[in-house]
Amino acid sequence: MSLENVRVHLKKWNRDQDIKEFDTSSATVELAAQAIGVIPARIAKTISFRGDEEGTAILIVAAGDTKIDNKKFRLHFGFKARMLSPEEVLEQTGHAIGGVCPFGLINDLNVYMDVSLKRFTTVFPACGSSNSAIELTNDELWLYANAKEWVDVCKEWQEQEGKTLVM
Repeated sequence: MSLENVRVHLKKWNRDQDIKEFDTSSATVELAAQAIGVIPARIAKTISFRGDEEGTAILIVAAGDTKIDNKKFRLHFGFKARMLSPEEVLEQTGHAIGGVCPFGLINDLNVYMDVSLKRFTTVFPACGSSNSAIELTNDELWLYANAKEWVDVCKEWQEQEGKTLVM
């Protein structure tokens, strides 16, 4: 059902046919990178957090080689970074862990894109299932996700910047 919601969502831009489905799992950054044949950093992972009000959630889309920097998160959003449980993720997004993406959401959630993605011409977010992805430019990802803002809330990717990251 979740993959179908994403197909319907991406059909608005005639991109539904560009979703790649794999015979193997792409449920983690590493598995997705293997299935697609790219470095893990190019996987656009979607992380779900509790929002600033009870019962709300926000999504951060970040490069696959990053981790959330709790201090940066708190300074930017004004509250502590607390990830949702798998049940809450499904309830808020309509997607199960392993297929979470900022498309075809069942709730109107604020989506933020981390600057770690800007290193790449294209990235690969999931498409609602644990064996799917699509290749998008950052501009396409921004548009299709109805992103609210570019943020700088991740760590551990800057030290990779000087290295060759395209595979």
